[in-house]
Amino acid sequence: MKFLCIYKPARPEGTPPAHDEMSKMGKLIEDGFKSGWLLATEGCLPTALGARVRRSNGAVTVKDGPFTEAKEIIGGFALIKAASKQEAIDLTKRFMDIAGDGESEIRQIYEMPEATRVRA
Repeated sequence: MKFLCIYKPARPEGTPPAHDEMSKMGKLIEDGFKSGWLLATEGCLPTALGARVRRSNGAVTVKDGPFTEAKEIIGGFALIKAASKQEAIDLTKRFMDIAGDGESEIRQIYEMPEATRVRA
């Protein structure tokens, strides 16, 4: 199963991680790729460089950053492979032990059954 883990840090946006945190995170990422549970991961740049696109009743609006709701700011994501939701939670706990305070939302990714996949 694949899971998308969305990290929302508790620290103010733009606060860089300490050198020790970066080193530990680099090791976790390297280990995750080598062992196969980590499929992709990236951090996000500040919201001042982003935009929000919303569609409502056919009308599209675009709002440029920065965004003020700190609890909604996504600091980064990871796409992981786990045998169960519990394993995804355990892997996310390992990440948060290094990343520090904040919140990670874990969402299972829909995967089309093998028999219905179109082959190129």
